[in-house]
Amino acid sequence: MNTPQVDTGKRKSRSLTFELVDQLSTEIQNGSLSSGQKLPTEAAIMARFGVSRTVVREAISKLQAAGLVETRHGIGTFVLAQVDTPSFRVHQNQLSTLHDVIALLELRISIETEAAALAAVRRSDSNLRVMQDAMIAFSNAIEEGRDAIAADFQFHHEIARATQNNHFADMMNSLGAQSIPRARLETNPVVDETRLAYLRRVHQEHENILNAIAAQDAVSARAAMRTHLSNSRDRHKKGASSHH
Repeated sequence: MNTPQVDTGKRKSRSLTFELVDQLSTEIQNGSLSSGQKLPTEAAIMARFGVSRTVVREAISKLQAAGLVETRHGIGTFVLAQVDTPSFRVHQNQLSTLHDVIALLELRISIETEAAALAAVRRSDSNLRVMQDAMIAFSNAIEEGRDAIAADFQFHHEIARATQNNHFADMMNSLGAQSIPRARLETNPVVDETRLAYLRRVHQEHENILNAIAAQDAVSARAAMRTHLSNSRDRHKKGASSHH
């Protein structure tokens, strides 16, 4: 069976784009880049993060789509005011223990299960392509032993966007990449076989969700997302009980 050839250069640049979006959105949300501030020039961002002009441009267009920045032609790109009230925020100090992480996963199960069902009904072809790009970026990162958190979060964020209901995307934006449990609890950067097997299973679960959304099957999409996040919650519960 012939497998289609993937342009690895293009895939890699997409993965870098997701990582840059993650870095810049974190800086906007924690105030390092403040409201009204002009973003550094493309050349300065390229130099700081070691990425191409294309990656910078794609990242800025994603930040625009998320309502974090706006580009004024001929002047530059500016950070938009992030409305703090009555917006929902999860702060870093609320995610310091395993118990906190399990509690956040419970919240994500309730929100994202329904988001997946709505995305299945409402997604556009372009929504589907971006989800697929994020999923492939995740797979590439784990197989190359790189940090896959930005791509993992992006996959979930794109599903929220595909609901065509801004409240879901805003909620995911508020949670941020810190809502991905591995972001905090696993301090060992070395990927051993057990962890790699787990990450490959996560990728398979992402694929199941994407296939259901692609097929516009709301019932299956809801079930696949519930399975995916419940597996993560149960894995962390097991970790909690083994620490007692």
